[in-house]
Amino acid sequence: MSDGQKPKNFLPFLTVQIVLVLIVFLAVVYLFPGEWNLRRWVGLLLMSMGAVGLFTARFQLGNSFAVTAQARELVTRGVYSKIRNPIYVFSSLLILGVFIIMGKAYLFLPFAGLVVVQTWRAHKEAKVLEAKFGEQYRAYRRQTWF
Repeated sequence: MSDGQKPKNFLPFLTVQIVLVLIVFLAVVYLFPGEWNLRRWVGLLLMSMGAVGLFTARFQLGNSFAVTAQARELVTRGVYSKIRNPIYVFSSLLILGVFIIMGKAYLFLPFAGLVVVQTWRAHKEAKVLEAKFGEQYRAYRRQTWF
């Protein structure tokens, strides 16, 4: 995405994402009531960091966003200058925060599965990007995490 280019219809997208996170948070609080101890506050912090990171990454990706692996443009600015797949990283952090708030140990099993799936998707996307951008993508990959 070139600097200054904003994704189309970003405000409705951002609004929907914020509303969804609030609904998830309120549902978790309502369905899993309890004292707000250190564990739950840590979960809320991780969930909030994940949400902010996810919104930021999605905004910076702009019109290059796609559900399936595509190589429209190599986005290397903002959070993408440090993390190749920040949407996966921050969405996982958000979900981890929710699971910590819920306080159910068995939820870490599906979370581990999510990490495996996100890693597989990132690998698949890397192949598509490398095929289109070649050495430019390989250089970017060497300078970034995940």
